[in-house]
Amino acid sequence: MSYETNFGKTYSEQLPTLGEVMREVIQFFGGKHIYGVGGDFAANLISALGDEIDICPSSNEMHAGFSACAQAELDGMGFCLTTYMVGSLPCTSAAALAVTESLPVVFISGAPAESEVNQLAIHHTIHPNASWKAEYDNALEAFSALGMRVERLQGQRLEGHPNIAGQRFYQIVVEAYKSKQPVFIEVPRDQVFAKTQPLQLPDSVDHICCGGNVLGGTKLVVQSIVEKLQQSKKPMLYIGDRLKHNTELKSLLIDFANKFNIPYATTWFAKGLFDEYAPLSLGAYNGVFTQTSGKDYIENDVDYVIDIATSIFAQDSNIAFATGTHVIERFSNKTLLKGGSLLEKDLIEIVNYLLDSDIPRFDIQALATKTEQKANEQSALLEAELQDIDFNNLANTLNELQQQSNKVHVYLPEVGNSYFASYSLTVKQSMLGRSWITNPWYGAMGTALPYARVVAQRIKSQQAKERAVVIIGDGGFHFQSNELIHFLKDQTDVTIIYMRNNIFHLGKSGDGKIYHCNDEQFNVHHLVSAYQGNSQTCQSVADFKKAFIETENTAGINLIEVLAKPIEERQSNELQLLNLYIKSQNGDPAAMSQWQALTMP
Repeated sequence: MSYETNFGKTYSEQLPTLGEVMREVIQFFGGKHIYGVGGDFAANLISALGDEIDICPSSNEMHAGFSACAQAELDGMGFCLTTYMVGSLPCTSAAALAVTESLPVVFISGAPAESEVNQLAIHHTIHPNASWKAEYDNALEAFSALGMRVERLQGQRLEGHPNIAGQRFYQIVVEAYKSKQPVFIEVPRDQVFAKTQPLQLPDSVDHICCGGNVLGGTKLVVQSIVEKLQQSKKPMLYIGDRLKHNTELKSLLIDFANKFNIPYATTWFAKGLFDEYAPLSLGAYNGVFTQTSGKDYIENDVDYVIDIATSIFAQDSNIAFATGTHVIERFSNKTLLKGGSLLEKDLIEIVNYLLDSDIPRFDIQALATKTEQKANEQSALLEAELQDIDFNNLANTLNELQQQSNKVHVYLPEVGNSYFASYSLTVKQSMLGRSWITNPWYGAMGTALPYARVVAQRIKSQQAKERAVVIIGDGGFHFQSNELIHFLKDQTDVTIIYMRNNIFHLGKSGDGKIYHCNDEQFNVHHLVSAYQGNSQTCQSVADFKKAFIETENTAGINLIEVLAKPIEERQSNELQLLNLYIKSQNGDPAAMSQWQALTMP
């Protein structure tokens, strides 16, 4: 029995192929790009999707996955396409990053045709020559082991019966969107052009059924917050990274803060979500490690905290590495609004009620004075233009450059010393919704350039007055320098601050060869010139400023080499404090004494 016999000729003729439905679903979720590496089992998918979706080649599958993670950070959804097993398995590190950072990334892999799945081994399968049978599910099992939803789409099971592969693809992608978690989908190559049932998609992603707000008592929660605000003189909002993909909630919180003149700070993991130059911004707070101007206000003046959209789990690096110095963590007069509904519908409802509540407008003139004073202190420190540029003064130097620039810097620090130094950056609001993008919790090295590639593409497409700025050590740079080819191919612009010390310094526990990631004879300028880029080496702060200003208006790849010294006094303040804390925890008497003097009231 055929479709035509079962459901009629008119129905049969309007059936789409699975590839057409997949393309429609990807576009419905805003997917204009897919990052990947081509391969035999993915060839039909590339043909089916490529006419209307830009399939962006990556230098390898892991970088394709990392770029898809960056896409999820910026666009709310990310898409990655690879071939079967040999292509999909290298993406597991990116998938682990997506799981940990709560990124809705759809990892799509081509797969053998259903007719090919039998007892015979075919290429790309994991199959020792002594095996009794062929294993076809290794990739599914690998991604499943990360806690992900996985599925291989199935074709028609009986002639004339509906093929629901398109519907299943939509349902799995919806699950990724709602749960903010990655999914893995294998697509048999013989099903890509097979007929499947048509979908009636919602008008927009906002109309996807999410169960609504299933939590009761919202008005009672709001009443409690209003009462505490009415008794408060210096309240604050403390905002976490659970809202980083929720544009509506971000906008509502800023409206709330501005309406009632309530200052706000973010967790370290939520850095870059808001304009830190805004009068009400207190920057990113993390206990003793905080270098921003709002630290004193938070720790000495605040009398009530609304803690919203922070993690329900205690994460050591987000609460000052469990040092006990995180004032907000142990603040008694606070309201915790973690959010328990899909897409934070409960938090949106609470903030909407608060906006219409009888709340006094607060006076925070003292905060403005402190911020201005701190800015003047930083400016005074930067007057010594002849001092060497290094991790210890990099952030302050970039802050001065950002304050003077008419371009927004979108910072992409690589994991390592660059990452810790970046917390002292003061960031402006980006059109992209994020102006500081990294993977702080998972800490996977090798993401800065794949992330920057996506950022540079978005800046170019929006013709924004913004600049992707990568801060990276030589260890991380060599790990991913092959991704530079795509900046050349895309004709996009990037500034790379290359902090060269020739070793993997963060976490270094000896002088073994394993820590030496570079060689003194390596000439980075020859490498950059091969990609038609510009580069120079800077020694002083003055030279660095001049070089950076030149890069802001120079197209293509621009690299500034900084000859960093791997010594304590040249480290960023955050890293010096962390090293001191680790030494004190290891029982070093001098470190214990210093740490106690630093943290005791």
